[in-house]
Amino acid sequence: MLIGIIVLALVAGGLAGGELFARHRADSILVAVAECVVEDGASVSFGVNPPFLWQYFTGDYTNISVTTDGDRVQSADGMTAEVTLVDVRLHESGDSKGTIGSLDATLSWKSAGIKDTVAENLPGVGNLVTGVRTDPAAGTVILEAGDNNVTAKPVVTDGDLNLEVLEVTGPLPKDAVQSALDGLTKKLNDNYPLGIRAESVEVTGAGVVGKFSSQNASIPNEDANPCFAGL
Repeated sequence: MLIGIIVLALVAGGLAGGELFARHRADSILVAVAECVVEDGASVSFGVNPPFLWQYFTGDYTNISVTTDGDRVQSADGMTAEVTLVDVRLHESGDSKGTIGSLDATLSWKSAGIKDTVAENLPGVGNLVTGVRTDPAAGTVILEAGDNNVTAKPVVTDGDLNLEVLEVTGPLPKDAVQSALDGLTKKLNDNYPLGIRAESVEVTGAGVVGKFSSQNASIPNEDANPCFAGL
């Protein structure tokens, strides 16, 4: 009986050690992938059922949650991403590292981050913007440039998050402002990986919050996106 107890204790200890190693290894790999994709710090957590060691060895993960530090998401300054991935299967085949059953993301973009992003990505015009404020009741974002303002409404169109210019006060033509903002939002939309599409958008007192999702996404290999090379 004593020998049996010792053997069971050793097995349990080995499994616990294996669980900790697997979690640490998977965490370091997925954090590196996430940080490369968003160009910001990130943290990762995993589902606990079935036991993580089983998920690690099979390559089938029930759910994975990712939260970024909030400094930026790619070209968008001041943006935080909260992402949940369900039914992740890491089985390499052809040009794919695996599949993701479903992905849901909440992207929160602070007003100050919108200002900095416009200034960084729209040289000349962007440098004129001195502040950004929101009007949650009207669902609009106001870009301030001294006595001149641009009022734009965040909208979702065919899976893209865009800024529709409603009003311009000042010398800049409305069409020119719209064209500049279209170029900025296209850059942001085109860089989202894994087939992510915008579902809805809300203007809050702090900024803009967008809901994004993807279904049955293929995980690219390193040739298509070097960020996924470590998987």
